Amino acid sequence: MEMDRRELADFLRRSRERLRPQEVGLPAGPRRRTPGLRREEISQLAGMSADYYMRLEQARSPQPSLQILSSLAHALRLTDDERDHLYLLAGHRPPAGRLAGDHVRPSLLYLLDQLNETPAHITNDLGDLLARNTMAEALLGCICSVRAQDRNFIWRWFTDPTIRRIYSAEERERQGRDYVADLRASVARRGNDAVSTRLVARLREVSAEFAALWELHEVAVRRASRVRVDHPAIGPIELECEMLLSPAEDQRLTIFTPPPGTSTTDSLSLLRVLGHDDFTPAAPERR
Repeated sequence: MEMDRRELADFLRRSRERLRPQEVGLPAGPRRRTPGLRREEISQLAGMSADYYMRLEQARSPQPSLQILSSLAHALRLTDDERDHLYLLAGHRPPAGRLAGDHVRPSLLYLLDQLNETPAHITNDLGDLLARNTMAEALLGCICSVRAQDRNFIWRWFTDPTIRRIYSAEERERQGRDYVADLRASVARRGNDAVSTRLVARLREVSAEFAALWELHEVAVRRASRVRVDHPAIGPIELECEMLLSPAEDQRLTIFTPPPGTSTTDSLSLLRVLGHDDFTPAAPERR
């Protein structure tokens, strides 16, 4: 990414002029001839030299470091969107947004309830199932439940062979590689935190297949895919998987839709009628 010095200089100046001394704990004073804060005040708040900050506003500075940008964002009281804009103008990728965690917003839960004819579920970036609608339960009831001890898709995939019965051999190989490549991206994005590191360590310990795939160091965030399964109640079914990511990419809403020109719509209608009464879930292996 390239630094846009002219736009960066203008944004810093405009942001400084919008601030009022009382907003940062400084006295207003009777002799202020310019709106907002002075350059010297911003440089002091950001912990940098006044000369360096002046050169930033004059579009003649070298590329600022991430540390300097973080200090400026704090000193200028920027919002998350303004902070991201600052980073982009300086030629850096913005930091990750706030993690959504395991809390699902009520609006998303409402959306799940409204999708009466389309399977959909919400997972976190490590594969934990957080919520699903009744159609997703009917479609994938054998894979996961929302109980904490067996709700992780990746853990179940590599530790419970019964989960794979509805997939062809080709689908099994692809799904396994996709799971591991996506998990690899999530672990790096999380900075190898304790939760993700523990999951990877346990998977490498119990699954030789996972360990071998992990060594390939393949990375790919799952955003869209196609899945084919042989459902025990309605037979073979093919679905498009569209994944909508949260800003920090630690939560994703997956919607399963019929591919155009296929009979999947009829299969989903049958699944909605049958529900999960005829669906015999596999017994989960405890984590």
